[in-house]
Amino acid sequence: MDTVPYKGNDKLLFGIIFGVLAFWLFAQTTLNINVVMAKDLRMDTAMMNIAVSITSLFSGIFIVVMGGLADRVGRLKIIRIGFVFSIIGSLLVGFTPSGAMATPVLITGRILQGLSAACIMPASLALLKAYWEGAGRQRAISLWSMGSWGGSGFCALFGGLVAQNIGWRYIFFASALISVIGMWMIKDAPESKAPQSGQKKKADIAGIITFMIVMIALQVLVSQGSQLGWTSTVSLILIAAIVVFSIAFFRIESGRKNAFIDFKLFKNSTYTGATISNLLLNAVAGILIVSLMLLQLGAGLSAQTAGLLTLGYAIAIVAFIRTGEKLLQRFGARKPMIWGCMIVGLSIILLLPANLMTGTYKILAIISYTLFGVGLAFYATPSTDAALSNLPEAQAGAGSGIYKMASSLGAAFGVAISAGIFVGLSSIDAPGSILDNVIRFEGRQDNVAIRQAAMVALFFNLLMVIIAIIVIGKTVPKQSEK
Repeated sequence: MDTVPYKGNDKLLFGIIFGVLAFWLFAQTTLNINVVMAKDLRMDTAMMNIAVSITSLFSGIFIVVMGGLADRVGRLKIIRIGFVFSIIGSLLVGFTPSGAMATPVLITGRILQGLSAACIMPASLALLKAYWEGAGRQRAISLWSMGSWGGSGFCALFGGLVAQNIGWRYIFFASALISVIGMWMIKDAPESKAPQSGQKKKADIAGIITFMIVMIALQVLVSQGSQLGWTSTVSLILIAAIVVFSIAFFRIESGRKNAFIDFKLFKNSTYTGATISNLLLNAVAGILIVSLMLLQLGAGLSAQTAGLLTLGYAIAIVAFIRTGEKLLQRFGARKPMIWGCMIVGLSIILLLPANLMTGTYKILAIISYTLFGVGLAFYATPSTDAALSNLPEAQAGAGSGIYKMASSLGAAFGVAISAGIFVGLSSIDAPGSILDNVIRFEGRQDNVAIRQAAMVALFFNLLMVIIAIIVIGKTVPKQSEK
């Protein structure tokens, strides 16, 4: 229980938003600059793809743990720990040496950045619930969403500009500085904890370990499967580990009082719909890495030029994020969530025709990225508010953690699967071996494998959007609309 009555202010709000930006704006620039980084550090593409997605993976694995811990030991304390992880992780990435040591140093830094997000995101969402109410909370959520969704919107553009003109390492030095400023801005806020039942809960170590094994095995299989061979001994062992430990995880968690993931939260259909659709919409981040790699590897654009095409995405998500808040207040959560998904689906459809000439495709990409930002802006605040509003106070941190775990794991696996499809299919030697008899590829023919690989990967993302719309339609009730 909070010892001092306190109402949230903008200094605290923007302090925690800086922590969110350290992940979504700075850490996620690797979605665009991975090609430049891999060349500079002399790393192969497969290992770089792991480095790109492993941050979201570790964020997703530990975000529920840190959310539950924040409820017990203090949300601001966990946020401060997150800032420390961000500073150390960002500096490690920034100082990564080229050559043999590149992979271990880079991946360690990226893991720490993921742990930072795991600390900051659920604890900060729990603070929004504890220190803001009503319209003030909806405003705070909108601004917080500008940090997360808006940060992800600017990351490709920001990363491309900095990498091209200053050097990619300075992105992560700036991330460390932003984290230092954010830590200073929250220093005067009083601590916030969830109401305690009087009985201390033991950490669900077995649940955490089995969940971690499943997620890491799945990540390695998704990102390395095409190189290892899907029927190789290593791949089969990974598949077996995923199945066995998934079963073990569900058996361990079922009915356990101190469960790592409290399945009872999903009895609320609105929370369930918000969380599952949140996972799927974040997974659609895969369109960024696929389309940006297509433009760089297939069309020969620089990271800066490719990033500039995403300017509409960045502007739209910031410009329309509060429109999502107004739509929530007028229509409830269901309609703007569905509308947002539909607009995102349209944006993917515009990116699909990679068979066109580069000039035409760039125009489609500009329109697509802008619509992508509008769609996510419509979806973000209604979804987050729907999840938070349906959480009991005692589980605000843990429940927020599960919701944000959906964000991180969605981004991790969306990027990993999309990149895996793209890299696997683009390495096929025979041009047009998949779609040659279906679609005519205009212009150069030496890059057809890259272009068709992008089309398949983008179609996978479109399928996830369709599933998200179905989930929202089935789980978020019409009665919740105003």
